[in-house]
Amino acid sequence: MLTVKTSELTPAELQNYMQYAVAPRPICFATTIDAAGNINLSPFSFFNMFSTNPPLCIFSPARRVRDNTTKHTLENILEVKECVINIVNYAMVQQTSLASTEYAKGINEFEKAGFTMLPSQLVKPPRVAEAPVQMECIVKEVIHLGENPGAGNLILAEVKLIHIKEEILDDEGRIDQAKIDLVARLGGDWYCRVTPENLFKVTKPLTTLGIGIDALPEAIRNSKVLTGNDLGMLGNIEHLPTTEEIDAVRKLPEVKEIMDASIGDTLNRERELQQLAQQWLHQGNVKDALKVVLL
Repeated sequence: MLTVKTSELTPAELQNYMQYAVAPRPICFATTIDAAGNINLSPFSFFNMFSTNPPLCIFSPARRVRDNTTKHTLENILEVKECVINIVNYAMVQQTSLASTEYAKGINEFEKAGFTMLPSQLVKPPRVAEAPVQMECIVKEVIHLGENPGAGNLILAEVKLIHIKEEILDDEGRIDQAKIDLVARLGGDWYCRVTPENLFKVTKPLTTLGIGIDALPEAIRNSKVLTGNDLGMLGNIEHLPTTEEIDAVRKLPEVKEIMDASIGDTLNRERELQQLAQQWLHQGNVKDALKVVLL
């Protein structure tokens, strides 16, 4: 394993390692305005939500690594403590990238990137009409993290209004993760797209107390078939099944076929039962999967 000291890396080298490793990162497409009324639009991937009460997002226009200068977004926010956070989806990602071009102060990136300015209701900076979600924010605080190249400037933005396009909502009026078609930043020129094909769910262990992987028999924990993800799902079960429940699973056709075909062959039986359990885990049938591996 490569081990490096951050103190021995140049800012550019450190940025490369961190941006490739700490990913994917959501994109804050920030609209700001200066005291003279000049509008700026720029994307930032040092961004996330950090509180819901109060609703707070933080993004960081870092000092440029190559020459240690600051960005117009930061300069504008220090003059007018308001912004709009526009969420970026796949339909607008190329234009968003174009808006990151370092145009001279006073140049409107809305015009350069071909976006539509939409008046905000509470703040001075306009919204990006094409964005699926637009959040009008008041800047509560700016935290400067340093004066060196690459140093961040944390913009603490309290969300006051959220505008959501209806076409990305489900029948219950909530944002449909498959419909919003989000993109995120990786390292270098790389992005990723959140499509229905790569979405998956992980059950949250909030209402039950999972038994934990350590409660599984050693043979299961050391399985050459089951992965760490598989074991994590088994360990999230609230309690081990009873002997009667384990015996009952023998009657299932898939299990009976394996048991009958592997009489006297313990190793192959264990492997095939674990493969069946793995298949069931991928189908979401965790309870029966646990019973099978415990046979």
